[in-house]
Amino acid sequence: MRAMRIKMAGFFLAVMTLIPPGAALAQDEPSFAPEVAPREETVTLLSLIKAGGITMIPLGLFSLAVVALTIRSFLVIKEEKLIPEDSVRDIIRKLAQRDVVAARAQCEEGSSLITSIVGAGLDRVTDETIDIEVIKEAIDESSTKQMLTYMAPVSYLSIIGAISPMLGLLGTVSGMIKAFQNIAAGGMGKAELLAANIGEALVTTATGLIIAIPAMLFYFFFKNRFMRILAAAGEVSGAMLDALRTGALPLRYRNPEPGTAGGDNPS
Repeated sequence: MRAMRIKMAGFFLAVMTLIPPGAALAQDEPSFAPEVAPREETVTLLSLIKAGGITMIPLGLFSLAVVALTIRSFLVIKEEKLIPEDSVRDIIRKLAQRDVVAARAQCEEGSSLITSIVGAGLDRVTDETIDIEVIKEAIDESSTKQMLTYMAPVSYLSIIGAISPMLGLLGTVSGMIKAFQNIAAGGMGKAELLAANIGEALVTTATGLIIAIPAMLFYFFFKNRFMRILAAAGEVSGAMLDALRTGALPLRYRNPEPGTAGGDNPS
């Protein structure tokens, strides 16, 4: 029995020598190792552009074109600029006095919509006769020409609004094709391989819509504004023809000009 106890004590001592010092305490002590927080990636405009792929290049050019065309339209398509009141009064006064040469010269010096339209009509006047119907026909032809000239830049907004979603859809299809290629190559269980392709698909679609929506809104806004201005120009040109035919000022232009004490009284 005593020999058995000696053997057990020796086995216990041998086991204890194999255990590293402090291992038992280490199991009981709490771990104070800092936890690594997941890294948060900041989404920037540049990262979105890179995610969209090559389709973002024409979309970026379209966005710049929309800004430039919108600013240009705001500066050009204004009634006070296309139908200046001072020029209209001077031309009507000259036409009421049958001074066609002076009225034509003022139209040639001007650069507005109304001077271009009326000037084209006065170019049909000859020294012998003043044919109102011929002048009116020339004015109508010039109105159509001027409408095409002024509406051409505005029409580009409509074209951009129609093409931008198609480019966005092209980027979507391209991204989905790449995603399926990665899946076929064995990337089904690797989300990081598919994230870039799915991001390309979504970013291009969103970009195309972001460009197209304001482009179409501004197109209809400026189109309606110019149509109203063109209708007003038609009324003014009609008043000019009446002044040339009757030799009297239309009632609207008999009122005193702003800042003057008298009115328009042609001799």
